[in-house]
Amino acid sequence: MRLELHKVFVKNVSWGDETRIEKGTLYVNREEMLSVVLSDDRFAKADLELARPGESVRIIPVKDVIEPRCKLKGPGEVFPGFVGGMETVGEGKTLVLDGAAVVTCGPIVAFQEGLIDMTGPASFYSPFSGTNNVVLVVEPVEGLDQHSYELALRVAGLKLGWYLADRCRNAPADEVRVFEMGGPVDESARYPGLPKIAYFCMSITQGLLHDTFLYGADMKHIVPTLIHPNEKMDGAMVSGNCVSACDKNTTWHHLNDPIVEELYSRHGKDLVFLGVIPTIEDTRLAGKERTSWFNAKLAKMLGADGVVISEEGYGNPDTDLCMNAARCEKLGIRTVIISDEAAGTDGKSQGLADATPEMTAFVSAGNVNEMIELTPMKKVIGFAESIANLSGGAEESLREDGSMFIELQAVIGSTNELGFSSIGARWI
Repeated sequence: MRLELHKVFVKNVSWGDETRIEKGTLYVNREEMLSVVLSDDRFAKADLELARPGESVRIIPVKDVIEPRCKLKGPGEVFPGFVGGMETVGEGKTLVLDGAAVVTCGPIVAFQEGLIDMTGPASFYSPFSGTNNVVLVVEPVEGLDQHSYELALRVAGLKLGWYLADRCRNAPADEVRVFEMGGPVDESARYPGLPKIAYFCMSITQGLLHDTFLYGADMKHIVPTLIHPNEKMDGAMVSGNCVSACDKNTTWHHLNDPIVEELYSRHGKDLVFLGVIPTIEDTRLAGKERTSWFNAKLAKMLGADGVVISEEGYGNPDTDLCMNAARCEKLGIRTVIISDEAAGTDGKSQGLADATPEMTAFVSAGNVNEMIELTPMKKVIGFAESIANLSGGAEESLREDGSMFIELQAVIGSTNELGFSSIGARWI
């Protein structure tokens, strides 16, 4: 499979009479873009705002972040099952508005959403303080249940992400990145002697607004499967969850998964990248056991020597993480774990809610309970008072001057367990 990502670099965003990109500036026709959203009768009110890097702007509460993309040449269309049909993706040419993002925001639909600050202390921790954001702020019609509201908001964000890219499809690319790789059998034969590595992408699939979608299918209803890495970076996986903001894998994160890109960059050099296994995090013990055995079986059938396992969320999913590691290790498949920790505000508590002796290689994405003081912003997009209901926040978090005192877990992407964060360690 060969996928070309045609990247157009976005350095600024502004309102305009026509949605287009010119000399690095993405111009957005506000009325036309809003009409895409207002056609949905589940929204009582919708508005668009712009938020640029360095501006004194806070966006709260954030539901999802989507990088604008569309297919220039098929098969399929980005975000299959939501925007396009059901044809599989991962091949052809895809336009990427690199440096732009659609951010969905609205009255709280669950307590585990978060915020983005475009400047100040919190901006260091979120990648979306550095993107040029088109923010969709919506309010549901009275009486709409939370699941219907989440669905409407999710689909609206994906449609707007496609809309922005589609209107810029004639723009020349500033960079073209090519990702080409065959199936696991062919690639293993092509590079004999190199260690074969698979990737378990654990995803929140617990229901109650904790969901992830694969080709439009709610993953909590499926068993683990195998996809080509190109499919993941072409929109096959979509966020639909309201997990804690710090380690939520937004749709933007799935499109720009650093684990996929790192394994791809080393493929054929010092390892063979076998593919991605999107896997679930069940709330039931039987579900956790079934899933972990399926994951280990798939890895063994692929001939994997090692597996990289990333978690999404913490607490209950820590048991899934341990089971995945234990099952693989007992089959002789070495594992490396990537997760954040909930170690208390002083960092002295147990980082994970579960443990297993087979977990011997652990990469920490940071402590979600670390406290941070946020400076007041001149402009708030959304509803600042919602911090009282967010994980990492409390009623007293918001002060009269607009400043906040919160845990890192209220900041979108601060301890992302794909490793897409500013927190790290280095040898000295």
